[in-house]
Amino acid sequence: MTGLDDGIFELRMERSAGDLWPMLAELYADHPGYDRFLADLDAALRRSWAARSPDLKRLDLRRDLEPDWFQRPGMAGYVFYVDRFAGSLAAVHERLDYLVDLGITYVHLMPLLQPRPGDSDGGYSVMDYRAIDPRLGTMDDFEALAAALRARGISLCIDLVLNHTAREHAWAAAARAGDPRYRDHYLMFPDRRLPDAYERTLVEVFPDNAPGNFTFDPESGAWVWTTFNTHQWDLNWANPRVFLDIVDTMLFLANRGVDVLRLDAVAFLWKRMGTRCQSEPEVHLILRALRACCRIAAPAVLHLEEAIVGPAEMLPYLGRGRHDGREGNLAYHNSLMVQFWSALATRDTGLMTHVLGTHFPPVLTNATYATYLRCHDDIGWAVTDEDAAAVGLSGPLHRAFLSDFYRGTFPGSFALGEPFQVNAATGDARISGTCASLAGLERALRDGDAAGADRAVQRILMGHALIAAYGGIPLIWMGDEIALLNDRSYRTRPDQAHDSRWLHRPAMDWDAAATVHDAETPAARIFRGIRHILARRANLPGLHGAVPTTVPAAPAQGILAVARHAPSGTILSLGNFADDWRHLPEGWLRAQGCAAMHDALSDAPAALAEGLLPLPPQGRVWLT
Repeated sequence: MTGLDDGIFELRMERSAGDLWPMLAELYADHPGYDRFLADLDAALRRSWAARSPDLKRLDLRRDLEPDWFQRPGMAGYVFYVDRFAGSLAAVHERLDYLVDLGITYVHLMPLLQPRPGDSDGGYSVMDYRAIDPRLGTMDDFEALAAALRARGISLCIDLVLNHTAREHAWAAAARAGDPRYRDHYLMFPDRRLPDAYERTLVEVFPDNAPGNFTFDPESGAWVWTTFNTHQWDLNWANPRVFLDIVDTMLFLANRGVDVLRLDAVAFLWKRMGTRCQSEPEVHLILRALRACCRIAAPAVLHLEEAIVGPAEMLPYLGRGRHDGREGNLAYHNSLMVQFWSALATRDTGLMTHVLGTHFPPVLTNATYATYLRCHDDIGWAVTDEDAAAVGLSGPLHRAFLSDFYRGTFPGSFALGEPFQVNAATGDARISGTCASLAGLERALRDGDAAGADRAVQRILMGHALIAAYGGIPLIWMGDEIALLNDRSYRTRPDQAHDSRWLHRPAMDWDAAATVHDAETPAARIFRGIRHILARRANLPGLHGAVPTTVPAAPAQGILAVARHAPSGTILSLGNFADDWRHLPEGWLRAQGCAAMHDALSDAPAALAEGLLPLPPQGRVWLT
């Protein structure tokens, strides 16, 4: 390191010391070799900083000066599997103009680190954190793409799986061979006594194809903790060497040009007897310490913490209380996604307004949400019995209704999805399906129902207007912008047939994409509609992620109101989930702060009539 680099590093070490060393002391101070661990961690941070390229160090400085860069309204994300989108990392270069045209400034490349052979849980069973899946390219290809994205003003997100590795990972291979260092990297038990005790309070993540949470490994003669799949071995985060190895990995990836690390399955990191082993207090100590390490050695890099849990559990992942603003920078707004689909099915926004209005603070510190309608994963109906009861619903019955509605079996349903991981004990059934198929487009096209197809288009655009206005980074799942339908060919592939989530992971249709500016197909209309939404959003400072968000109860059933309270004035996002027109009194709109009566989404005066604002079915406005 140069003298200047040395000075910068020491300043950053001083800045983050309070978020690092006390966390580690709480976690590991009683562990043998703690002092050696601290010395090794210090050396790892210095080594990674010294290896960081001058370009990335300049980016570090720029983002220190612009810490809100990821909260700005010009941020809009696109999420895809490289092979489904373009075939390879090298081929993605040829599609960057498409992303820029859509208005994308953030891409999430779904798991591309080398997975285990065969079924790899969509890439989340990683056997080498420092190598790219050879089917997609090389680490050189990855670094070249990262540089090309950076040159276009597009930030790059990739996954770092924290809870587990593939059983084929070198650490796991050493553990099976009896190496005591790596045996302690995992949770391995000589018999079923402790696993059975833990199982009494654990939940099953994949009850259909991976029941239970432990797998017997004949090579090691041990029961291994496997929360997700038999081939995914849970790491032992009570071992400080695991923390050290993950920090080394994290900073290695940061130095390849990554802007955002999506930390996968973080809720499961810490195990405690008698609990669900989810969101234990130690999880947050680990994540705060990991975040501090990044702020020291790669401060341009953000952490997106993947914790698909209820609101009370989710918010601490963004830092609360004395750690406000010092944990994750981004977290998925799973509740917003769930409530969108719930309200579409019921045509009622009462539950949605209650959940969003009572469980989420108006503003976050140095953090924001990732908002989305669909992703690579299934939809779990995360509606608590308490929230359902607050609006006169039965939690179990409502969850069952949503599962039936979106698999298309409930009378009058417009959706065509498939169940995922039906839990026989609880009756819960999650749902797979693309945005377009769940929103009714597939059924309408199948039935030759032009009016139904138009309603589906409007549902999709209303949803994207919502995630763009709410506050955060709106994320578009690949193909949703051109209304890709369910892909049932997964059933013919042996390594996918057991997993209905492949239903909503179709290959990109570049023929359809080539027509989006000229055709009047549903795909083209949706593309142009989303493109317009993102363009309008980028020019509205009031949609900055740090602007407070509230969800007032609207005076008309089926209306969702989301208010953004900027110093320059309020932006009131309105969406009509009902199947008929709704009318909102001008007086109520002005009471929310809408002074200009101008629709910022269409950039036109609000169409008031006799003191009322009419909204058609699935209509949407951003009123100022």
